Amino acid sequence: MMTNEYDIVWMQRALELARQAEQAGEVPVGAVLVLDQKIIGEGHNAPISQHDPSGHAEIIALRCGANAINNYRLIDSTLYVTLEPCLMCAGAMVHARIKRLVYGASDLKTGAIMTQMHALELPFLNHRVDFTGGVLKEECGDILSKFFQARR
Repeated sequence: MMTNEYDIVWMQRALELARQAEQAGEVPVGAVLVLDQKIIGEGHNAPISQHDPSGHAEIIALRCGANAINNYRLIDSTLYVTLEPCLMCAGAMVHARIKRLVYGASDLKTGAIMTQMHALELPFLNHRVDFTGGVLKEECGDILSKFFQARR
């Protein structure tokens, strides 16, 4: 699927959230959930501070969005995330029935959308999520690279 003009705007917000994660000592990943060109949920990585292995930016944004619309089905929504989602987050997107995923940098270790596997294209899934990768990939990748360089 093609990038549209709003993808840049929403990915920039996701980058702001990634910076918040970094300031909190978390891996800098941010996510924004949009419905009808309005943010209904957002989050940044917080598994360390929340003592929650599912505390990924995507999961937090999906939870916030579901609460905002009082429905666990997030039909017609788009999730923007700075890093290619993992298998857990890909599964949550399918269960939430989001319409579209837009991500920035590829995740060479655990990316489950295109890099290590094609989780959203598994034949047994009962919902299909459209996806676009590489939106602001340099900016999204730089924040992660600098974070891990500083930790070494």
